[in-house]
Amino acid sequence: MTKADIAHVIYTRIGGFSKKESIDLVDLVFETMKETLGRGEKIKISGFGNFVLRDKRSRQGRNPQSGSPITITERRVLSFKASQILKNVLNAAPNPVAGSGLDPAARAPMGKSATAP
Repeated sequence: MTKADIAHVIYTRIGGFSKKESIDLVDLVFETMKETLGRGEKIKISGFGNFVLRDKRSRQGRNPQSGSPITITERRVLSFKASQILKNVLNAAPNPVAGSGLDPAARAPMGKSATAP
């Protein structure tokens, strides 16, 4: 789903807003979220989850291609923790794999038969 899709949902479901106003509203919400996170503040959306900005220290790592040691610079990372309400809604939703008649545990790696030991 894109910002345009969200704006379209607001335009069609809520009414009272023009398409341009719906787009502006979505842009304003995301801009406000960016500014709030940029100040280091948390965003808590009841029934949805929490957005938290964390500062990570610099640390030693390895170049995966050469294996040589490198320093990973300090940075800020954004994490999202879903609320229990959202988790319950997502877990109650039908599973597309389960509804397809495919058993994920029965799938065999490529080139191997599901019946082969």
